[in-house]
Amino acid sequence: MSNACLVVTTEEGGLDRYSQELAKRLPVKRIETRRYLSTREHFRLARLLSSLKSVAHLPNQHFGRFALSLKVPFVITVHDLARFKISFTRETLRERVGLWLDKKGIRKAATILAVSEYTKRDLVSFLRIPPQKVMVIYNGIDHAIFRFRNENPFDFPYVIYVGSERPRKNLDRLLEAFATVRRCFPELKLVKAGTEGRSKEFRARTLRKVAELGLRGEVIFLEHVSDEELARYYSGALLLAYPSLYEGFGIPLLEAMACGCPVVASNTTSLPEVAGDAAILVNPYQVDEIAEAMRMVIKDEDLRARLIARGLRRARAFSWSKTARETHRVYQKLEAMSSSTTSP
Repeated sequence: MSNACLVVTTEEGGLDRYSQELAKRLPVKRIETRRYLSTREHFRLARLLSSLKSVAHLPNQHFGRFALSLKVPFVITVHDLARFKISFTRETLRERVGLWLDKKGIRKAATILAVSEYTKRDLVSFLRIPPQKVMVIYNGIDHAIFRFRNENPFDFPYVIYVGSERPRKNLDRLLEAFATVRRCFPELKLVKAGTEGRSKEFRARTLRKVAELGLRGEVIFLEHVSDEELARYYSGALLLAYPSLYEGFGIPLLEAMACGCPVVASNTTSLPEVAGDAAILVNPYQVDEIAEAMRMVIKDEDLRARLIARGLRRARAFSWSKTARETHRVYQKLEAMSSSTTSP
């Protein structure tokens, strides 16, 4: 049992899943909080953190702003630097200040956990973090849930995309590629699982693109989907299309692979690192390349079989239990270092 305290966020996004999965598996204290906080909630959490007596773990890069509240050594997990590197919408003054504090907090951490080697490189090159301060611990998946289900939730063939509609997710180009592929496979549909993301304008933009391409009725939007449901959608899909422009990790790749779903993904940022040899990697800026990869997977049964076999093998290398074990060792190391510096 460690005396460390893990901050657990309670929403339903990918960042939240990370801390929730660790909390299931780590013998540590925890503080539960929402990720998006009012001013009153912010100060309440700051007071709680200031009372901690042992190692703290801030679960994502946007809790760096709480570093000033901590009087103990702390770990922070950085999933990506998207909000620091890419402008989505105009930031409010409060958001700009928060991001500035996040950077300061990340730099102050005793240990930074990066979810991929790519994210570590981003930390070193963009935030000038000393590389020896950053440890890579990969995300995992729950294999009890994400496994092949011999059932199809729809009575038509479909490609699945899982994620938000933020510009960096590259959904516009995926829709263009999908429109091209439908010329060869007119019964094909695109199933999009996940909310629009940070702004309702993202959904409005997506719907405009759907209408522009003549795809009304051909794109199915699923909002909040349980993991059990998502595993069924992966299992029934012809492929997962994931042409994101920027990812710190990309959990949907592994979830799909574990469910026997072939993957077409970007050849950029962390995605080649996560996919290994188990996906077709494409230039996400080239619509024709995305479309051709999708066509190949749909029509070539031998290729599908190879991707499925490689994907199942690749997914087995990642688990939340492994992530938790490696994270717990970081806590223990920091606790031992803290104890030795405070001993008489």
